[in-house]
Amino acid sequence: MRRLLALFAATLAGVAASPPPPRIMPVGDSITQGGGATYATYRVALAAKLRAAGVRFEFVGSQVTPTPQGPLRHEGYGGKNAEFLAGILDAKLAAAPADILMIQAGHNHFAEEKPIPGILAATRAMVATARARNPHVVVVVAQVIPAGKLPKYAYLPELNVALAALAKELDRPGQRVLTVDLATGFDVAADTIADRVHPNDRGAEKIAQRWAEVLIPLLK
Repeated sequence: MRRLLALFAATLAGVAASPPPPRIMPVGDSITQGGGATYATYRVALAAKLRAAGVRFEFVGSQVTPTPQGPLRHEGYGGKNAEFLAGILDAKLAAAPADILMIQAGHNHFAEEKPIPGILAATRAMVATARARNPHVVVVVAQVIPAGKLPKYAYLPELNVALAALAKELDRPGQRVLTVDLATGFDVAADTIADRVHPNDRGAEKIAQRWAEVLIPLLK
């Protein structure tokens, strides 16, 4: 009996000493937020993939998507762009600290605006904000999915090249900035709803798989 009590006490001590799961904050526009019954939410499929991989994680943020598996928190805002996200991120991270920041922002501009410099500056600011809140944060920057809504989104291929270069510039030991390529293999004709911008179920599955391929090694 004494031995059993000692083992039980050791087990309790181990549970008490276990660190909390890594906190992941998805940040983005409507593609991150999801469209309810209108278009698919990739975060649901992503959560399922992370659970299937057996990794510990917790999505954090002020926005909530109810799912049968529980609420999925995030900072996704339909119709908003990278500059908007950069402006709210500090307050959101103060309320919900994160170990991993997922940035998927590049839409919601017009090609005529020549928006790439502004999007890059906003992304750079988000990385700086995240590091100020958590010096060891890992930031994963998405090369965003293409869109068939042209000429509005004609700038996206050039933006994705620039985002990859920015991530490489900002990446450093102990303060990683990684990229996830959501664009390659994403078929606008087959992977979006009728608006040719937002993902259908097939598109959401592709997005989730790409995110999972980057996140699972980090979480392990």
